[in-house]
Order: sequence, then structure tokens, then C-alpha cells
Amino acid sequence: MESSRNLFGLTAQAKARLLEKLAAARPGAAASEPEVVGDTGGGRLAITELDGYRELRVIAEAGDYLGIANPFFRMHEGIAGAETVIGNRTYLNFASYNYIGLNGDPRIAAAAKAAIDRYGTSVSASRPVSGERPIHRELEAALARLHGTEDAVVLVGGHSTNVTVIGHLLGRNDVIVHDSLIHNSIVQGAILSGARRVPFPHLDHAAADRLLGQARGRHGHALLVIEGHYSMDGDVPDLAAFVAIARKHRAWLMVDEAHALGVLGTRGFGSAERAGVDPREVDIWMGTLSKSLVSCGGYIAGSRDLIEYLKHMAPGFVFSVGMAPAAAATSLAALDILEREPERVAAVNARAALFLRLVREGGLDVGGSVGAAIVPVITGSSIRAGRLAHALFERGINVQPILYPAVPERAARLRFFLTAAHSEDQVRQAAAILLDEHRKVMAEPTDMIALTRHLGRRMTEAE
Repeated sequence: MESSRNLFGLTAQAKARLLEKLAAARPGAAASEPEVVGDTGGGRLAITELDGYRELRVIAEAGDYLGIANPFFRMHEGIAGAETVIGNRTYLNFASYNYIGLNGDPRIAAAAKAAIDRYGTSVSASRPVSGERPIHRELEAALARLHGTEDAVVLVGGHSTNVTVIGHLLGRNDVIVHDSLIHNSIVQGAILSGARRVPFPHLDHAAADRLLGQARGRHGHALLVIEGHYSMDGDVPDLAAFVAIARKHRAWLMVDEAHALGVLGTRGFGSAERAGVDPREVDIWMGTLSKSLVSCGGYIAGSRDLIEYLKHMAPGFVFSVGMAPAAAATSLAALDILEREPERVAAVNARAALFLRLVREGGLDVGGSVGAAIVPVITGSSIRAGRLAHALFERGINVQPILYPAVPERAARLRFFLTAAHSEDQVRQAAAILLDEHRKVMAEPTDMIALTRHLGRRMTEAE
């Protein structure tokens, strides 16, 4: 596996040589200064000594050499919807989680403003202390109703929700079995817990069954974790199969619905609705408020006992300020619109299915995407992904490349997010431009030897 994750396709040896040069070239270091592991001498420890920082410099130098502009941290002006304005130019926008098109909806803005007028911009304390507000409980009741559970709890961050809940629910005598492509937040939570972590091949429920069965008897509690809709690939698990595995091995089943809510199922209620599974069969539903619900934060929905435990014991809830009133009101209003306007869900799925069909017919690799809001275009190298994103940006399309190390080098890709706000004409236009530019980029060779030599010279010059 490691051989497939080499930077820009460089061999491990070439990458190591470049990093060695970066180590010698860190700012403030003399050219002859030796690299001492565990040096406890005086002076200031520089961030530039980190391997990750050195690798960032290699990527930046490679981008400059190849003429690929940095696609990250671009400044958007105004509301980013189906279109966005960057540098006074309007672009077709496929880099937004605004799945059902509610960002900027006047009803959403009015709800947020009303909450600020009533409660202020902050609740100014953790909820157990004095930060509890009616808007919190109204949002939690709405989330519980949507997921068919007894209760729910909202937290201020989506990533931190997984970290604090998994990190505190499990301990060193427990086991966590998860999809190999699970989100970073779940991995970080598992590491924090100290539990044994066992990944299974992507979507392979038979392997999950076998691995959980092998590990279960040697551990106390067990957690089986999957996503309802995988954000990098746009594919979905066999939810019923994973429910059966969890029951078979007396494990909790947790499903991350961050990219499923508002997208999967005829009403957008998520993976249980799409699969026809009783949502009460899932022990822990997790989701975020920043995608279809156009706010910020995370939530857990489940049994009353689970929610009571988390509200009193999860550090990320107990020791964190309560959700801002405007954020809670925004998501509550978005949930109401989602329930009353299912045509938004139909629209996002129709646009995504059209885009998927057009680019697949054009011969592009879209992996296992089911055509529900997320469609990856796999290029097979970070250089090609960067070049393609740059070419599309030049032609008025904003889409982000996903590069190593976020994915293995051979899995580098562009990731298109389709929304209900996109028109059919915009989708067809984007697909046509993508196919045209993809053909050009794939025909453009990259001299890896020349690139490696250039990077080596640049690192040497910096010494």
C-alpha cells in the first residue's frame, strides 16, 4: 500500500532524498549543521523541522515548476452557490456542500437573525453550566424525529463530534472496526480512545464480519463504524448487512451521515431511508450541520440513554461552549424546509445522475459513485489532478483536486459536488469542458526525471 502513496509518483528513494535536502535547507540553519535526532540543546524549535512541512515545500515547488496554481484558500466573494465569484470573475462552482441549495435562502437568514435578536451571538457558556437555550432542544428534537430515534445532541463541530464521542465511548480494552476509507475524524477519535483499531477493505461487509468476529472475544466493547455516503467516492454501503453484523457480534453500529442527510432517500432522510432499514437498528447516528443544513456543527442521534451519557460525559460537549443561537436556528429552519420541499432532494440527485452519466459515457473514471451529489473524477496522479483543476479554473469552473496524501497517489482525483441549485445547462456545460480538458491533460506527458532534478536543485539553492 505504501508504494502507491509516494509523492507525485516519485519513488520512495527520490522522495527521501528531497526531504533530506529540505532538512538541510530549513530557514536559519547553517548548511553544515548536522541533523540531530532528539537534540535537547538550547534554542528555538522550528516548525520547519517537521517532515510534513518539508513535504509541503516539495509540493509547492513542484506546482510552481509545472505551472499549476495553488487551488486552495481561494477567496470567494459573496454567497457561493451554483456560481461563485473569485477575483471579480464568476465561476461555475462544484466545490460546495450546499447540496439542497439552501445557503443564502432568505428564510434561513431570517431564522438566524431572529435567533440573534432573541439570544445574542453566543450562549457564552457550556450548556451544562448556563448555555442551555430552547433553540438547542428544538433542533435536537427535530434531528431525533428525522432519524427515528429517541433523542439527539448537537455539538459545535462536525470533526470534533466524532473525535470526542468515539474517543470517550471506547477505551483501551475495546475494539473499533471501521471501513478503510473512513473519515479522518473517526480515525482520530479511535486513536484518542486507545481502543484497538481494525480497518476492513472499503465496503466489504464480509471482511468486516470476519475481522470483527476474530477480534470480538478478546475485547470488552466493540464499535463498527461506516459512512452512509462516502465523501471521497460518492458510494454507499449495504446498510442492512452491517446492521446484521453488529447484531451478530453484539457491537454498536455507528453511521456517519455527514454527506447522506439531504441527499439519500426520496425525502433526503439519509441512508436508512435509501436502504429501507429501520433507523432504530443503528445504535449511533452521526451527522454534520454544515452540508445540507447550511450551518456549522455536528450531532449524535440515538437512544435516550446514549444521549444522556454523552451530555454528561463527552468532553467535547461538557467542556465546550454551546452552539451559537444563529447556527442552531439555521439548521432548524433548514430541516423544516427539507421536510416540506422534497423536490430539492430530487433535484440534487437528478443533477448528479446527469453529470455522472455524461462523464462516464465520455470514458472518465468515476469510481463507484452512485450519482448522489458526489462524483469523483479519478486521474491516477496528483500532477494530472492539479493540471486538470487548473485548466478547468482557467475556463470558469471551480472544482477542487484531491491530492496525495489525502488519498493514495494513484487515487488522486477531482471531486465534483452537485447541488439542487445547479441547472441542467450548467451541468452539461461543465461536463463538456471537463471532457475536453481531461483529454488534453492526459495527453500531456510529465518528465519525472526533470521534475526530480529541478526539485533537487531548488532545495540545494535554499541551503
